[in-house]
Amino acid sequence: MAADPGRLIDALVAGGVEFVVIDGVALVLHGSARTTGDLDVCYSRSAHNLAALEHALAPFHPTLRGAPSDLPFRLDAATLRAGLNFTLSTTAGDLDLLGEVAGVGAFADVARDAVTMGSARSGGGSGHDTWITAARGPRTAGAARAARPAPHGS
Repeated sequence: MAADPGRLIDALVAGGVEFVVIDGVALVLHGSARTTGDLDVCYSRSAHNLAALEHALAPFHPTLRGAPSDLPFRLDAATLRAGLNFTLSTTAGDLDLLGEVAGVGAFADVARDAVTMGSARSGGGSGHDTWITAARGPRTAGAARAARPAPHGS
């Protein structure tokens, strides 16, 4: 299956996951011509967010990228809590989950530099607009946060 970061972004947003898109996809959102083969996100490590991340990604059957196929692996809140950074293969493409970004810090540090760029359909077919915010500054090398806005009248 071809990489479809929009499907992953939609699932994370729909699942209420706190995350910031970083690296190649974020640079594309900033207008860069650079292409990327995976989605990189920095995620909040709160207990609630780890559970949300587990449930949001389960339909995509994540496995450890580059690990032997017979290596037992389950991406759940306990695994996420015990680790920090994960390079995964999913049915929607490769995904790098970063609890910390080298030279920047944890989710709060990355999210602090995020600014709203506008809204766009992420392409995953959810029918929801996804608000894209991008971090600026040399330390984040282009980062974007995605979140579905509250329904009108909320």
